[in-house]
Amino acid sequence: MRLKLLSPGEMSEDQKQTYDESIAGRRGAPPPPMMAWLNSPEMARHATRLGAVLRFDTVFPAELSEIAILVTARHWTSHYEWYAHKRLALKGGLDPEIIDDIRDRRTPQFDDPTARMIYDVAKSLHEGHGLSQGLYDEAIKLLGERGLVEVIGLCGYYTLVSMTLNAFEFDLPEGEISELA
Repeated sequence: MRLKLLSPGEMSEDQKQTYDESIAGRRGAPPPPMMAWLNSPEMARHATRLGAVLRFDTVFPAELSEIAILVTARHWTSHYEWYAHKRLALKGGLDPEIIDDIRDRRTPQFDDPTARMIYDVAKSLHEGHGLSQGLYDEAIKLLGERGLVEVIGLCGYYTLVSMTLNAFEFDLPEGEISELA
């Protein structure tokens, strides 16, 4: 870890308000990158709120949201993000073979066309830096405008998370070994 994370007793009033808001939310604990973001309390407040919306209040169930998050974690080789969201993806019901394929940079086989579309959009955003007209049209047809906006939001937000975790070299919990090479 490159950054000293503050304990609640070391936080300024602004930092403590953001910290307290995060633990009172649905997560029940501060998301790890927020502890780094607290160096900019207002950024931390807004980023954490956006994260809560994208995590809990999109049109997608966890099983589908986690596809975009895992593609993002894999793209950035974000060890901590992969560790955390693989567990959430499994808990949400995502097929372990799909998770393994994303980890190993293979295109998974999807039974659900919505899952496939989320994967295709996330991959295209990260690798192609956008969407072709054909993929855009298909995504609008299958996901709707709100769904597409939310997949883009998931990829963007979890890019911020991955960059934060990577830049400050967040460690995995003791005893955990990264699956990403």
